[in-house]
Amino acid sequence: MSEPTQVMGVAPGDGSFTEGAVGERSEGPVARASSPVPRPDPELAERPTRRRFTAEYKQRILREASACTRHGEIGALLRREGLYTSHLTAWRKQQTAGALAALEPRKRGPAGPSAELVELRTLRGQLERAEADLRTARRVIEVQGNVSALLEDLLAPKSATAADATRPTR
Repeated sequence: MSEPTQVMGVAPGDGSFTEGAVGERSEGPVARASSPVPRPDPELAERPTRRRFTAEYKQRILREASACTRHGEIGALLRREGLYTSHLTAWRKQQTAGALAALEPRKRGPAGPSAELVELRTLRGQLERAEADLRTARRVIEVQGNVSALLEDLLAPKSATAADATRPTR
Protein backbone atom coordinates (compact mmCIF):
# COMPACT_ATOMS: atom_id res chain seq x y z
CA MET A 1 0.00 0.00 0.00
CA SER A 2 1.13 3.49 -0.67
CA GLU A 3 1.25 6.16 1.96
CA PRO A 4 -0.73 9.34 1.34
CA THR A 5 1.68 12.14 0.63
CA GLN A 6 1.49 15.73 1.63
CA VAL A 7 -0.50 17.74 -0.94
CA MET A 8 -0.50 21.56 -1.12
CA GLY A 9 1.07 21.91 2.31
CA VAL A 10 -1.65 19.96 4.11
CA ALA A 11 -0.60 16.95 6.09
CA PRO A 12 -2.63 13.76 5.74
CA GLY A 13 -4.91 12.91 8.63
CA ASP A 14 -5.59 16.46 9.86
CA GLY A 15 -9.17 16.38 8.45
CA SER A 16 -8.74 19.16 5.95
CA PHE A 17 -7.88 16.94 2.99
CA THR A 18 -9.24 13.56 2.05
CA GLU A 19 -8.37 11.44 -0.91
CA GLY A 20 -11.26 10.08 -2.93
CA ALA A 21 -12.18 8.45 -6.17
CA VAL A 22 -11.68 10.17 -9.47
CA GLY A 23 -14.39 12.80 -10.00
CA GLU A 24 -15.17 13.28 -6.30
CA ARG A 25 -15.02 16.73 -4.87
CA SER A 26 -12.56 17.37 -2.13
CA GLU A 27 -13.99 18.57 1.18
CA GLY A 28 -11.08 20.78 2.18
CA PRO A 29 -11.31 24.48 2.98
CA VAL A 30 -9.74 25.43 -0.36
CA ALA A 31 -12.44 23.61 -2.33
CA ARG A 32 -15.29 25.21 -0.37
CA ALA A 33 -13.91 28.71 -0.76
CA SER A 34 -13.35 28.41 -4.49
CA SER A 35 -16.57 26.56 -5.42
CA PRO A 36 -19.00 28.71 -7.37
CA VAL A 37 -22.53 29.39 -6.19
CA PRO A 38 -24.80 26.61 -7.48
CA ARG A 39 -26.78 27.75 -10.52
CA PRO A 40 -30.37 26.68 -11.21
CA ASP A 41 -30.89 23.85 -13.66
CA PRO A 42 -31.45 25.45 -17.09
CA GLU A 43 -33.69 22.57 -18.17
CA LEU A 44 -36.32 23.33 -15.52
CA ALA A 45 -38.83 26.07 -16.14
CA GLU A 46 -38.98 28.67 -13.41
CA ARG A 47 -42.75 28.67 -13.40
CA PRO A 48 -44.77 25.75 -14.72
CA THR A 49 -47.31 26.50 -17.40
CA ARG A 50 -50.70 24.88 -17.74
CA ARG A 51 -50.96 22.62 -20.74
CA ARG A 52 -53.74 23.42 -23.19
CA PHE A 53 -55.17 20.84 -25.54
CA THR A 54 -57.13 21.69 -28.66
CA ALA A 55 -60.48 20.05 -29.36
CA GLU A 56 -59.02 18.29 -32.40
CA TYR A 57 -56.20 16.82 -30.32
CA LYS A 58 -58.63 15.61 -27.65
CA GLN A 59 -60.85 13.96 -30.23
CA ARG A 60 -57.86 12.30 -31.93
CA ILE A 61 -56.67 10.85 -28.62
CA LEU A 62 -60.19 9.65 -27.77
CA ARG A 63 -60.45 7.94 -31.18
CA GLU A 64 -57.05 6.28 -30.68
CA ALA A 65 -58.01 5.16 -27.16
CA SER A 66 -61.29 3.69 -28.35
CA ALA A 67 -59.42 1.79 -31.10
CA CYS A 68 -57.16 0.11 -28.50
CA THR A 69 -58.25 -3.52 -28.04
CA ARG A 70 -55.33 -5.29 -26.41
CA HIS A 71 -54.20 -5.09 -22.82
CA GLY A 72 -51.74 -2.22 -22.21
CA GLU A 73 -52.34 -0.31 -25.44
CA ILE A 74 -54.11 2.59 -23.71
CA GLY A 75 -51.27 2.83 -21.18
CA ALA A 76 -48.73 2.94 -24.00
CA LEU A 77 -50.77 5.64 -25.75
CA LEU A 78 -50.94 7.73 -22.58
CA ARG A 79 -47.19 7.34 -21.92
CA ARG A 80 -46.37 8.26 -25.51
CA GLU A 81 -48.50 11.42 -25.34
CA GLY A 82 -47.57 12.32 -21.74
CA LEU A 83 -51.20 12.15 -20.53
CA TYR A 84 -53.02 10.76 -17.52
CA THR A 85 -56.08 8.55 -17.32
CA SER A 86 -57.92 11.48 -15.74
CA HIS A 87 -57.52 13.35 -19.04
CA LEU A 88 -59.32 10.55 -20.87
CA THR A 89 -62.06 10.43 -18.25
CA ALA A 90 -62.70 14.17 -18.36
CA TRP A 91 -62.55 14.29 -22.17
CA ARG A 92 -65.00 11.41 -22.48
CA LYS A 93 -67.44 13.22 -20.18
CA GLN A 94 -67.03 16.37 -22.25
CA GLN A 95 -67.63 14.43 -25.44
CA THR A 96 -70.87 12.87 -24.19
CA ALA A 97 -72.04 16.20 -22.78
CA GLY A 98 -71.78 18.14 -26.02
CA ALA A 99 -69.22 16.89 -28.57
CA LEU A 100 -66.93 19.54 -30.04
CA ALA A 101 -68.46 22.51 -28.20
CA ALA A 102 -67.71 20.89 -24.84
CA LEU A 103 -64.16 20.10 -25.91
CA GLU A 104 -63.27 23.69 -26.71
CA PRO A 105 -61.14 25.27 -23.99
CA ARG A 106 -63.23 27.35 -21.61
CA LYS A 107 -62.33 30.64 -20.03
CA ARG A 108 -61.29 30.17 -16.43
CA GLY A 109 -62.73 32.21 -13.60
CA PRO A 110 -66.17 33.38 -12.63
CA ALA A 111 -68.81 33.84 -15.28
CA GLY A 112 -69.47 37.39 -16.38
CA PRO A 113 -72.75 39.24 -15.93
CA SER A 114 -75.79 37.97 -17.81
CA ALA A 115 -77.06 39.69 -20.96
CA GLU A 116 -80.07 41.06 -19.06
CA LEU A 117 -77.83 42.59 -16.40
CA VAL A 118 -75.61 44.22 -19.04
CA GLU A 119 -78.68 45.65 -20.80
CA LEU A 120 -80.10 46.88 -17.49
CA ARG A 121 -76.85 48.70 -16.66
CA THR A 122 -76.79 50.27 -20.12
CA LEU A 123 -80.40 51.44 -19.88
CA ARG A 124 -79.88 52.87 -16.39
CA GLY A 125 -76.89 54.86 -17.65
CA GLN A 126 -78.95 56.20 -20.56
CA LEU A 127 -81.78 57.14 -18.18
CA GLU A 128 -79.42 59.02 -15.85
CA ARG A 129 -77.93 60.95 -18.79
CA ALA A 130 -81.43 61.79 -20.12
CA GLU A 131 -82.57 63.02 -16.69
CA ALA A 132 -79.44 65.19 -16.39
CA ASP A 133 -80.14 66.64 -19.86
CA LEU A 134 -83.77 67.33 -18.86
CA ARG A 135 -82.67 69.19 -15.71
CA THR A 136 -80.27 71.27 -17.80
CA ALA A 137 -82.98 72.02 -20.37
CA ARG A 138 -85.42 73.14 -17.63
CA ARG A 139 -82.79 75.49 -16.18
CA VAL A 140 -82.11 76.93 -19.66
CA ILE A 141 -85.85 77.50 -20.23
CA GLU A 142 -86.16 79.19 -16.84
CA VAL A 143 -83.20 81.49 -17.57
CA GLN A 144 -84.61 82.31 -21.04
CA GLY A 145 -87.93 83.26 -19.44
CA ASN A 146 -86.17 85.56 -16.98
CA VAL A 147 -84.13 87.16 -19.76
CA SER A 148 -87.27 87.66 -21.85
CA ALA A 149 -89.06 89.36 -18.95
CA LEU A 150 -86.10 91.66 -18.33
CA LEU A 151 -85.88 92.60 -22.00
CA GLU A 152 -89.61 93.42 -22.10
CA ASP A 153 -89.17 95.70 -19.11
CA LEU A 154 -86.16 97.42 -20.63
CA LEU A 155 -87.55 97.82 -24.14
CA ALA A 156 -91.14 98.78 -23.31
CA PRO A 157 -92.05 102.48 -23.98
CA LYS A 158 -92.06 104.34 -20.77
CA SER A 159 -94.53 107.02 -19.83
CA ALA A 160 -94.79 108.92 -16.61
CA THR A 161 -97.99 107.23 -15.57
CA ALA A 162 -96.80 103.75 -16.49
CA ALA A 163 -93.59 104.23 -14.56
CA ASP A 164 -95.49 105.33 -11.45
CA ALA A 165 -97.89 102.40 -11.73
CA THR A 166 -95.15 99.82 -11.85
CA ARG A 167 -93.28 101.20 -8.87
CA PRO A 168 -94.32 99.86 -5.54
CA THR A 169 -95.38 102.39 -2.95
CA ARG A 170 -93.89 102.49 0.46
